[in-house]
Amino acid sequence: MSPAVHVLAAGEASEHRPLIIGLFSVFVLATLVITVWAGRQTKDASDFYAGGRQFTGFQNGLAVSGDYMSAASFLGIAGAIALFGYDGFLYSIGFLVAWLVALLLVAEPLRNSGRYTMGDVLAYRMRQRPVRTAAGTSTIVVSIFYLLAQMAGAGVLVSLLLGITSDAGKIGIVALVGVLMIVYVTIGGMKGTTWVQMVKAVLLIAGAILLTFLVLLKFDFNVSDLLGTAADNSGKGAAFLEPGLKYGATSTSKIDFISLGIALVLGTAGLPHILIRFYTVPTAKAARKSVNWAIGIIGAFYLMTIALGFGAAALIKPEEIIASNPAGNTAAPLLALHLGGTDSNWGAILLASISAVAFATILAVVAGLTLASSSSFAHDIYANVIKKGQASEKEEMKAARWATVFIGIVSIALGALARDLNVAGLVALAFAVAASANLPTILYSLFWKRFNTNGALWSIYGGLFTAVFLVLFSPVVSGNPKTSMFKGVDFHWFPLENPGIISIPVGFLLGILGTYLSKEKADKGKYAELEVRSLTGTGAH
Repeated sequence: MSPAVHVLAAGEASEHRPLIIGLFSVFVLATLVITVWAGRQTKDASDFYAGGRQFTGFQNGLAVSGDYMSAASFLGIAGAIALFGYDGFLYSIGFLVAWLVALLLVAEPLRNSGRYTMGDVLAYRMRQRPVRTAAGTSTIVVSIFYLLAQMAGAGVLVSLLLGITSDAGKIGIVALVGVLMIVYVTIGGMKGTTWVQMVKAVLLIAGAILLTFLVLLKFDFNVSDLLGTAADNSGKGAAFLEPGLKYGATSTSKIDFISLGIALVLGTAGLPHILIRFYTVPTAKAARKSVNWAIGIIGAFYLMTIALGFGAAALIKPEEIIASNPAGNTAAPLLALHLGGTDSNWGAILLASISAVAFATILAVVAGLTLASSSSFAHDIYANVIKKGQASEKEEMKAARWATVFIGIVSIALGALARDLNVAGLVALAFAVAASANLPTILYSLFWKRFNTNGALWSIYGGLFTAVFLVLFSPVVSGNPKTSMFKGVDFHWFPLENPGIISIPVGFLLGILGTYLSKEKADKGKYAELEVRSLTGTGAH
């Protein structure tokens, strides 16, 4: 067993365990206190769904970045870079560039047009019940895909901290995260979730700055030495710093890379937990400001992932990273341990602090995801479909809380299965599903006068079904004995790990076909009203 893993193995270094658990508990308790405090200020549906629309552009930008910089960013990307060099860094580029699409096409018109959920915008000029049902279904499916990544990250992170090696122990950790997630959302609503995300964003940036500084200090701030050492230590030589180590070996892997890039760039503008953040600010100007702040914060963070990933590659043997977690998700915590000293209290303190920040990151993101999906169920499906618009705010909020419990249970079950997958790859799947089902319908609803209910249903369900169907028969689910969700079986026939290159064009194409094949005439008056609303915000809130 490698030194870093050995330090954390069960029964070893017991003198560090109380310190690690103590620091870890402080972070969790602090976020719970914030949630309870915010929950006492949640009085009505506007507070629960949109935080009372009281957050400034900067506050929401900080919360958006906290929502976006998930376990995939901190754990998955660092691990991907540590194992695959240049190809791993491509995740950082895709996640960052995606914000330009959200800023230029979605943020302001969506904030102006909707009230609480994506379904408000999509159903405005369509038949309410079928479109809201489709929007709610898509929101829940995308959120669960994203939740898988966070649950997987939490499992490996806490297992590393506490020296848990058994599958039962890791599943127990996933269950713990699910329970905390349910508590955060049911008690705190959007206000609690937003404040937790803001605090978490500050902590994550601070942790990344500290690790980046320590890595660069180790190499006398010479980036060339850092990259050279990483290449040598990886065992891959110069190929580690060039394209193709993960995605260039075969024509299939090259196509997979293109598919990944498309999904990452287009997916952000369709992610439900990001879209609902635009409703927490009072004006469209504040929505634009929040996106600008988010781009700046997220951009700085992704620059630092270069130092984290290549630092881990330079200071830790790849076998050691893989021994700790096959997908590389523990590269960043192991880097913290190495930088502080594997046999010292400083190493344990640094490991515990960085891991606790990463865990707070996971808790904040899962809370945002759960809130998005439970809000969509309560507001779109329960209030407007089941109750036909006759539900009271109290009934709606009760439905949202019950939906939170159900989604939490489903996420725990699926997260237990996905615990050995790379979290960055899992998030990329969520991006692909969001870009296939949500983005085409949002853009057509906002900018295409002829678009109608039939087109919306074809686009949402068609894109959603295509993406999920291809994922089910991809190497992510079966066929790879090391990283597939179901090991020991092989029923995959779709060769790509990310379905975006097929499912995203299908979503856009089906929206067009469904519209032209339908006899339904689009309501041009409603479109004109939506256009005015999207530009001015008049009448939306």
